[in-house]
This record gives sequence, structure tokens and C-alpha cells, in this order.
Amino acid sequence: MKKRYLSLLLIVLISFRLSAQEWVVPAENGAKLSPFAFSDSTRKAGAVLFQTNCKSCHGDPGKNNAIALVPPPPDPASAKMQGNSDGALFFKLVSGKGPMPSFKNTISSTDLWRVISYIRSFNEKYVQQIAPKSGIAGAAENVKVLLTWSKETNQVQAVISAMKEKRIQPIAGAEVKLFAKRYFGNLLIDEARNTDAQGKAIFNFPKDLPGDSAGFVQLSARLTDDAAFGEAKADTTLAVGVPTYRPPLNEQRAMWNVVQKTPIWLLLAYIFTVLAVWSFIFYVLLQIRAIYKAGINKNQDTIDS
Repeated sequence: MKKRYLSLLLIVLISFRLSAQEWVVPAENGAKLSPFAFSDSTRKAGAVLFQTNCKSCHGDPGKNNAIALVPPPPDPASAKMQGNSDGALFFKLVSGKGPMPSFKNTISSTDLWRVISYIRSFNEKYVQQIAPKSGIAGAAENVKVLLTWSKETNQVQAVISAMKEKRIQPIAGAEVKLFAKRYFGNLLIDEARNTDAQGKAIFNFPKDLPGDSAGFVQLSARLTDDAAFGEAKADTTLAVGVPTYRPPLNEQRAMWNVVQKTPIWLLLAYIFTVLAVWSFIFYVLLQIRAIYKAGINKNQDTIDS
């Protein structure tokens, strides 16, 4: 009787664990479509992005050589992966879950769609649906993003405009995000802002964000609605950070540096290891020599006797 209860409990726990691992995508996110058609160029760009950001966990598509994680990352060519809608794949790439990181602030929306384009290339039955064009711009090259900084208020202002009816007009109601480029990925500054009637979005900049030795920080402003505005963004460098000296990676002693700047402990460990190995070899040679001499002496004593 106890075994039956234990078995039932085990089944319930396993079922609960499996259900907890299910990734539920909201309906509105699952219905999202790519703003552009997938092509050979988007697949090639997506392949490069996949190799850099996804292969280490998901492995090679169709090879079933994903890394051993719980839950295991699905093979991009598998029915499990291909069973997701385009919007579901995009949502999972943006949000992340468990061991799956979020690429929201590290990879642009357009590049995420390129990754999906590459994943779909392993599904012969896939037929793409493209999001209908909307918005004032319609094409990325028509959108202009200008970034400025106010020293008095320590605020960064993004001005968004587009060419319409042969004249430049501000874009109102567009969601904009501001990022500071770091060594590993991008740091979101403040929160997403919507442009006002003049096409302006103002971001409060932190007072303690480190910059380079002169205080310069690389900034990037992006419009989040790819379907309406394309891959519209602006990259600039402004003196908005705290001047910070960052020694180059090869300036101090480190394991990846040249021999002259190798850590002392590593040099000592190497020297002692080499000495220990050669001492052991020399000891073995001495023992062999002693055995050889002992053999000669024994043979000589035998002859003398």
C-alpha cells in the first residue's frame, strides 16, 4: 500500500515538474510576425548570430548535440522547436527563462528575427507570414534619431523624426529605449519612453555611470516597433559618464598576458613543476645506474668465486 502511495506521489511530482517547465507564451505575443521577409541574406546573418549566441547550448541544428541542462535545450531543427509560432520564438528570445538568457538588451529586434529566419530554414514545410506595414515611417532609412545631453539636468534627449510628404515631421507616440554600451552587452538606461508631440523622449541619466578616462560613454537609442519603423536607431558618444581609467587587459599580470606579465604564482608553480619532473627523471636514472652497477658487481663476484 505504501509503495502504491509513493508511486502516485512520484507521478504527481514528475507531472508538476514537467508542467512547471512548460513555457506559456501570451496569445498576443505568439501572434507577432516578422516585419520583413526571410531571405538568404537574413538566414546567413541569423546563422552567424546563432553560432555566437545560441550554439553553445542548443548545439548544431539537426545534430542533437545540445548541452546537458535541465530542461534540455531543444534542437532548432526538432519538431518541438519548429512547433512554435514565429511570435513565440521571438517572445522566448526576448524574455528568457531559467538557463535560457534574455537577449532583450543585447541583440536588436531585427537581429532576433534574423535568428528566427535561420531556425526556420530547417523546416521544409514552413511558410512565412509577414506583419503588415504600419506607422509613419515604413522604412528604416526614413527615420532619423538624434541624441543630445543636457549637463544642467543630466538628461539625454532623443528626437525622432521622419520624412513624410517631402518634409521632415516628428514621430509622436513611438517607444524608444536608450542603452549604454558595456564590455558585455548593453545597459538599459532609465526605462522605455514614448515620444511626445514634438518627437522627443527624455531619459534620466545616472550620475555614477563610469565612462572612459574622459567620461565618454557610447550610447545607442532604438525604436522598439520594427514593424512600423524598421531597424531605426542612433549610436553616438557623449561625455555623460564619470571619468574612469580602465587598464587594458594586458597591462597587469594575468593568465592571458605575455610571459613577462604572467602572475608570479603561476611562474613559481611552473618552475617547481618542471624542477619536480626533472628531479624525478634524474632520480630514476640514478636508480637505473645503481641497479646496473649492482648487476655488474654481482656478475664479477660470481666469476671470482
